[in-house]
Amino acid sequence: MNSTTRTLNTDNQDDSFDILGMMFTLLEYKYFIGLVTLTFTIVGVIYALLASPIYVANAVIQVEEKSRGLPGMDEISEVFGSTSSASTEIELLKSRKVIGVAVDEEMLDTIVEPNYFPIFGKFFNRKKIPLDHIPLISLLDLDEYVKLGEFIEVESFSVPDHFYGEMFKLQVADDNKYKLFTSEGSLIMNGQTRKTTRVDGIDLKLKEMKAAAGRVFYLRKTRRFNAIKQYQQALSVSEKGRDTGIVVLSIEGESPNRAERILDLITQTYVKQNIERQSAEAANSLEFLHQKLPEIKKDLEKAELDFNEYQVKTGSVDITAEAEALLEQVVDIETSIAQLNLERANLDRIYTPDHPAYKAWKEQIASLESRKDKLNDRVKALPHTQQELIGYKRNVGVSTEIYTQMLANIQELDIVRAGAVGNVRVIDSAAADIDSPVRPKKKLVVLGAIYLGLFLSVVAVLIRKLFNKGITNPEEIETIGLPIYASVPLSQAQLKLSRTKGKRHILNNPKIASISKTLLAEEDSTDISIESLRSLRTSLHFAMLEAKNNLIMIGGPSPMVGKSFISANLAAVIAQSGKKVLLVDADMRRGYLHSMFGYDAKNGLSEVLINRIKLREAIKPTKTENLQLLSRGEIAPNPSELLMSERFSQLMESLENHFDYVIVDTPPILAVTDASIIGQRCGACLLVARYEYSTVKELNLAKKRFEQSGTPINGAILNGIKKSSSKNGYGYGYYNYNYEYGNKK
Repeated sequence: MNSTTRTLNTDNQDDSFDILGMMFTLLEYKYFIGLVTLTFTIVGVIYALLASPIYVANAVIQVEEKSRGLPGMDEISEVFGSTSSASTEIELLKSRKVIGVAVDEEMLDTIVEPNYFPIFGKFFNRKKIPLDHIPLISLLDLDEYVKLGEFIEVESFSVPDHFYGEMFKLQVADDNKYKLFTSEGSLIMNGQTRKTTRVDGIDLKLKEMKAAAGRVFYLRKTRRFNAIKQYQQALSVSEKGRDTGIVVLSIEGESPNRAERILDLITQTYVKQNIERQSAEAANSLEFLHQKLPEIKKDLEKAELDFNEYQVKTGSVDITAEAEALLEQVVDIETSIAQLNLERANLDRIYTPDHPAYKAWKEQIASLESRKDKLNDRVKALPHTQQELIGYKRNVGVSTEIYTQMLANIQELDIVRAGAVGNVRVIDSAAADIDSPVRPKKKLVVLGAIYLGLFLSVVAVLIRKLFNKGITNPEEIETIGLPIYASVPLSQAQLKLSRTKGKRHILNNPKIASISKTLLAEEDSTDISIESLRSLRTSLHFAMLEAKNNLIMIGGPSPMVGKSFISANLAAVIAQSGKKVLLVDADMRRGYLHSMFGYDAKNGLSEVLINRIKLREAIKPTKTENLQLLSRGEIAPNPSELLMSERFSQLMESLENHFDYVIVDTPPILAVTDASIIGQRCGACLLVARYEYSTVKELNLAKKRFEQSGTPINGAILNGIKKSSSKNGYGYGYYNYNYEYGNKK
């Protein structure tokens, strides 16, 4: 039969996932999106309220380009002082040597955790709300939970290597005593406040303990190296601006006071070590000069002795003005070269030959040597006597200059060492804003939770829509050669008749059956779904004129497509038109039509087929006039064999002659072969498909199964179209009248 009936004007939808379709989909799932977003919002609000606030302590130090001992000492400080850049000082600030002092002083490798009431305990303690003032909570046993103002202070705690990282349980006892347990609950020691207790390599001393008996604290010892590494990562050090020398330090923590103490320790340790480094450099230079001074003095004495001997030997010789000028230049250059050679020892100690400072020193030496060679050439042009005189005076002058300069340097370095202040200083000591924690940002947390919930729910809906291969357009069914006899929308009234009434999120799940104990056609005969079935009734009236009999099979490819809903209400609609109708539940495995009419399953089709009861005893009346029911009966062990028996054929012929229409509800064809056997004896066979649940592939496979057994399919019924936000009122939504493939009696 080629004619089709459609009771809804549905839009032809393109296969592409366009923006308009996406908007309709989101509006269709607005309750799901709203519920997920609300859930995330509630979680975000709870987190924002309960999360411990994190404070940040800041400090500022200044790194100068060079250190000075006293005013006027610039030249010597430039030669021997420190010129560390800010980037170098930042690395020194985060060194283990600096951080280690703070770890030791504050015992940062010992973690003490009070045993607060689960989830809310920290919040109540932070807000200074006593636990015993909280309704319901006050009724619980709260002895182990630390209350407001209770604490312990550990003075020393050490453990063997194999106990690093293990959590110990400390329980307060009477009279300032306590008990220490392992994580497994084994007692290790009984201790007392202000006394060191040693047991099996574990040493513990509590400086103070203010807590009631029974309270529990947890202790954990980490390796010093790990603690230093942790605070190296936690410490933030950065230069403010570029090449400003202003360095900002910050560290975060739940306790602002402790964060301040830790940061102050780090800055103080760093400044102290910087001063020590400056003083050590001056001391090293002094040591070098003291080592060289006797050698320079000996050279001076020899030069003076040689000059005196030359004068005695040659008598008084006057030096010319030209020779005097050359002598002064030669003395200056050789003095500079000698001083640079003295600096080489310091350069070798501090720099490698490839360092720019070392290369600059070599270039300066080379320049002075070049100037010296030119002066020597001019000296050679003088008379021999003048050359000798210049040589002796040059040696005396250079040695005198070097010796005098070294004595002055020694005095100045003594002053530098005594008054060394380093090249860094604290501008701002550590301070934390206790009124403005950096985390959590409550508004941002709540807004983030809202956006995250909205985003995830929308993504989930779109992904579900994208990967849903169910039928979304009636034309998809027609592509496999099946005309659409009717499109049945989802009924809100049917939802109210369902056992899971009101649970929309469950009803939208095709894996959960929704069985009504009352027919929708009886409860609300004007419902749009019933109107659709009336149109189907009209189409069937004309289709049955050419059928071989008045038996109508209602089948489906798989469970939960709404076959039983269609069968029962179609039978009622036809009966309301004055026709005598029999509704047969031919699913002798798991049919449940009997429950929709308030009957038990027993004394039905299976009992008739095995001749346990007669047909008239099995047929049951219903509230609907002209409609009678033949339930499935007791679950049969061999339904297919019963349906293939001669008894079933005779039964169908008998029913055909006694009723105007016989509506047969059958099991899913892809699950069992019962429907194909029944269909061979029916004048019309219809397949039920559900929007966005049934697929074209399984519908086509079901059609082929019927055709292979010689049963042609007249057409299809599209079930469960859900009212959407589309402009036509109904879109191709999703809802499931589930086929309950479970035992029903």
